[in-house]
Amino acid sequence: MIRFAAVLTLALGFVACSKRADNEPTTKHAPTPKPTTSTAADKLGTLAPSTGIPVGEHVPDVQALDLDGKVVRLADLVGRGPLLLVFYRGGWCPYCNYEIHEMTAAFPEYKKRGVLPVAISVDVPEEGAKTNATYAIPFPVLSDSKLSFINAFHVANHVDDATLAKMKEFGVDLEKSSGEAHHTIAIPALFLIDKQGVIRWAHDDPTITVRPSTEQILGAIDAAHVGQP
Repeated sequence: MIRFAAVLTLALGFVACSKRADNEPTTKHAPTPKPTTSTAADKLGTLAPSTGIPVGEHVPDVQALDLDGKVVRLADLVGRGPLLLVFYRGGWCPYCNYEIHEMTAAFPEYKKRGVLPVAISVDVPEEGAKTNATYAIPFPVLSDSKLSFINAFHVANHVDDATLAKMKEFGVDLEKSSGEAHHTIAIPALFLIDKQGVIRWAHDDPTITVRPSTEQILGAIDAAHVGQP
């Protein structure tokens, strides 16, 4: 598990949200998506130190909940065909909302390649359902509040007390959105998995404002030859 103590860096994701009124429930609405910067070419398909599962490794046997609260096993998803696991911080993050919006818009391209995106965060199913309703997401959205996926893929970011306080200043109640007191969220990460359950491409970046673009992701899928011709 990685601990990031830089409050200012993480606060960028909260400043982009409109500050709520004192009597407004937290996470009532998804924040306005905040565009991200595309990953530099030399950083694409890389993992930060001590994070992620490297290319060529088999995925672990983990499970999470779907938006109906039903258990979903990764092995069962792999059995449906190639996957793109999309770890995001939460529905409260404007940069993650932009990423989800872009993937939703490009879903026909993923479908054409036979790859199913699967979005994963610590948000409880009720919070994930809000994000899903905002963007009419056509692919699975999973709740990993117990950190089964996040810990197994080594993309856990423990939020320190100072950052947690900063989040609350901007109306983000992490304990409410996750239903847990572990104060852990996912590092933004992508893992392309083939039908045999082997990771064929992997990328993560703790810099929350930088994400691979749609074109970069589709290019990585095409280069890996995991989907349909």
